[in-house]
This record gives sequence, structure tokens and C-alpha cells, in this order.
Amino acid sequence: MKKILVTGAGGFIGYHLVKNLKHQGHYVVGADIKEPLYDQTHADEFYLYDLRDPRRVEELISGKEFDEIYQLAADMGGTGYIAISDHDSAIMHNSAMINLNMIHAAAQHLVPKILYTSSACVYPERNQTDPDNPLCSESSAYPAEPDTEYGWEKLFSERLYLTYAKNYSIDAKVVRLHNVFGPQGSWNDGKEKAPAALCRKVAESNGSVDIWGPGNQTRSFLYIDECVEGLNRIMHSNINFPINLGSERMISINDLARLIAQIAGKNTIEINNVQGPVGVMGRSSHNELLEKSLGWRPSEDLEYGLLKTYPWIKEQVDASIQ
Repeated sequence: MKKILVTGAGGFIGYHLVKNLKHQGHYVVGADIKEPLYDQTHADEFYLYDLRDPRRVEELISGKEFDEIYQLAADMGGTGYIAISDHDSAIMHNSAMINLNMIHAAAQHLVPKILYTSSACVYPERNQTDPDNPLCSESSAYPAEPDTEYGWEKLFSERLYLTYAKNYSIDAKVVRLHNVFGPQGSWNDGKEKAPAALCRKVAESNGSVDIWGPGNQTRSFLYIDECVEGLNRIMHSNINFPINLGSERMISINDLARLIAQIAGKNTIEINNVQGPVGVMGRSSHNELLEKSLGWRPSEDLEYGLLKTYPWIKEQVDASIQ
């Protein structure tokens, strides 16, 4: 049994990760500025801490003798949040402060291993203009040109963790996540990502759904269970470089809406492509390095994940209108 700290444990991925680590038999401490929204945490201890405050981070880590830290805490959301410039300064300040505090305290208190969740948003905008041929291999991140300030902060923090790894001999993992989805995530608070937003729109629809942009923009989507498995595998590997964790199966946003409508039994839904935040035109994980390093890659079963996710969001929608 290990003693493991999960920061961002009140968030979507953090909630599922804590649950998985407990299932493995570990002692898990969770910390976040908020508790999980839709269920109680499975952590042995949970601290409602603002990790932007170095004093709180010191309290959290000092004397605990953690074997591992999963650092998931960040100011983040879907395109409707991170692509709106009104949020840029808050995103950069909040996430940078969390990461500066976390890696410094981990190094000072001799935590042997920490995993930082970065994002596919670090990849250059110039390589993601073709919906059918995005370039998101790990080596393509430089010369840097992320399309959002969120991506710039993630890139800075990647370098922060790797620098501390070099200077303090801490085993730091940097994982570039690609569009993780599933139950227990944001679906109606302005921070939801495309699968959740479209599940909500389909559940609410009696005839049509609005899609931001032309609809031919493509993404790949990773179901939460495979994300958690990948994080575990990377944490226990000898990987010491930034690595993708996502699906390579691309789908257009219009086709994603059609797939969700099919799952919902609403095949006659019409799509209205309207003005709104779009982000890059194409993005997909590039998993060659992941498979070479781990002998494993996520499956491409988008339908399986949506069959789990849509009913949960439908429940939330139905409950909200009762």
C-alpha cells in the first residue's frame, strides 16, 4: 500500500483517479478548492485547500511522506472557457501558482515521484489547421505556438516540472491529455467539453442542436477509464519526457453530435452550425511514443464511452427540470 496525494481531487479526472487508487488498496489523500460535484470523494482524507496559497501546499505535504503525487489541479475547461480571452489572466495565474507551489513543496519534502497532467493544448496552432491531418507528436511542440494562453501555461509548467526533476532528482512525469470524457464531469457550467456539451444538447433537444463553428473541426476523445489506466501505467514507468495520452480516432464535431443522437434514439435531430468558439481545426493524439514506451495504447471505442456517458448526463438533465 502506498500513500498517494491527488490534487484536483474534486474535479472530474481526479474523482475517478482517487476511486481507482482506493480500489487498488492505496491510502489516498485528496485536495482541491472544491469537493466532487456529483458524488462523495473516495479519498481517505480530503482537504478543501486553495493550492494557489503556498502555505496551504506546505501544510498539505509537510510531514506526510507521500510515495506519489498526481498533480491534476488547474483552472481549466472546454473551448467555451479557455478560448474566451476574458479568462486568460486567471487561467495563467491560477494554474501557474498551483504548479509552482506543488513542485517546489514536493522537492523540498523529498517526495520521490510526481505526475503532472499537461494538455494537448500545448501543440502549435500551425500544425492543427487541417481537420484531417493534425500533427500532435510529442516532438512537434517546439517551436512553440499554442492557440490559447491555457496552452502556454501548460507548456511553461511542463518545463517547470522537468527542471525540478533535473535539479532535485525527483521523478517527474508529464502527461499531455487529449479530451477526456465520461460520467461525473462538467456538463452545464460553462466548463464542459464537447462530448458532455453535446450529450446535454441532444438530451434537451426536440428537433435540433446548435454546434459552434463549421462542424468539420475534428477531435479525438479518451474515455475516463482508459485515462486513469494510462496515468497509472505512466506513473509506474521509466518515462521521463512529455508523453501523449489520448485516442487517435478522429471524429468531426458534427459527426460526434450525430453519434450521440443515434445513441439517444433521436436520429432525426438536425444540426445548426452557429458562430462560437472553435479552437484549432484538427487535433488527435499521436500514440507511437506511448506504445513504444509502455507496450500499450488506449482503445478507440468511442461508442463504449458515450454509452456510459450519455445516460448519466440525461439523468442530470431530467433532474434539473423536475
